[in-house]
Amino acid sequence: MSTISHPPETVPERGWTLLLRARDMWASLAVFAMWIAVAVSSVWGPDAVFWSNDGNHSTIPIGIFVALFASIGTWAFAKHVFHRSDT
Repeated sequence: MSTISHPPETVPERGWTLLLRARDMWASLAVFAMWIAVAVSSVWGPDAVFWSNDGNHSTIPIGIFVALFASIGTWAFAKHVFHRSDT
């Protein structure tokens, strides 16, 4: 007569250990931090001033450049983290 062994019982995770494994939560927090950096640099950041040879100048808020790179970073990061493979 043969018997089937049962797998060992696992203790369910609770509290902080469950929070540390919440991958989607940490990824969302990282994207949120990127856009907080955009908001802070837009409000308190300096302006980028470009001068031409004839004395004309252009002034662009630095938040525009930070937002450009944050949007690229958000896209790349979200594509990598939130990707669900079916295989």
